[in-house]
Amino acid sequence: MIQEQNYKLKDLKIREAFLKLKREQPERFKQKLNLSWSNWGFGLETLEDSVKRLKENGINFIELHGNHYGNDLGYQVEETIEILKKYEMKVSGVCGMFSVENDLSSNIPSKRQAAIDYIKRELEFMNKVGGHYLLVVPGAVGRPNEYDDAEFLRSVETLNIVSDLFVKYCIKGAIEPIRAAETSFIHTVADAKNYIKAVGHPGINHINADVYHMQSEEAHIGEAILEAGDQLVNLHMADSNRGALGEGFMDFDTIIMALYLIGFNQDGKFVTPEPLGPGGDPYPAMNSIPDSKKLHHLVAQTANYFRERENILLESNE
Repeated sequence: MIQEQNYKLKDLKIREAFLKLKREQPERFKQKLNLSWSNWGFGLETLEDSVKRLKENGINFIELHGNHYGNDLGYQVEETIEILKKYEMKVSGVCGMFSVENDLSSNIPSKRQAAIDYIKRELEFMNKVGGHYLLVVPGAVGRPNEYDDAEFLRSVETLNIVSDLFVKYCIKGAIEPIRAAETSFIHTVADAKNYIKAVGHPGINHINADVYHMQSEEAHIGEAILEAGDQLVNLHMADSNRGALGEGFMDFDTIIMALYLIGFNQDGKFVTPEPLGPGGDPYPAMNSIPDSKKLHHLVAQTANYFRERENILLESNE
């Protein structure tokens, strides 16, 4: 008999724990995972078109593009609320966008001030339209080279200036680890925990993980989810090629089982597809004209495949 590879042994350990928990505590599997969708990859499409597509595919939560880049830019509160009500859609959170222009860790003070102002605008918006978390990236996405050895400390100091607002508005600050090809620091769940500890504020105590980044940076995605535990509030999903779920070789079964093991199937926790396609700087996608036919396929394929795998796992006893 051929000895299994190390990652397969870790997969097996999670599967056995999942089946054991199902046998011993079946009540913990009555509620399914909350499926959301991050819409910033939809580019310049109108919010109503995006929400309508998600609803047609059985998705009841949306992670809104954090597009308040200035006082006059981004989703308007009243229009957003009207669309959400029309389609009975709820906001899971807001995907914060952090480039070199609003970098918490920048060595240019005005860029750090831009990050503070940006976070304030997004929190005030969320306070009116709803949502559980604001995704925060400690360093700019699309800047893989470090400024210097003080960027971590600058980022912590800058975020701490606005930390009280997260508590004031009852919004979780969710730190996202990003792969080293896109950011200079905070690449793993362990890095995110270390950063959260350095901030040391109750408003910044959660993690937004992303399986696409995790496949590059973590030793095992399932184990990293277990390590994140209660601090995980949202999990971005894409297949291994950053495409629709089921069109690559990502092991979604192990990911779903790990999520059930940490009790992620509860209110306020979300699985959020974000299939952006390959590349070191995904941000140009948010300003492009989308191909609606491709977006329809992305959403339908992903939603159907995720629910299919989740149902198979919940119904299986092997």
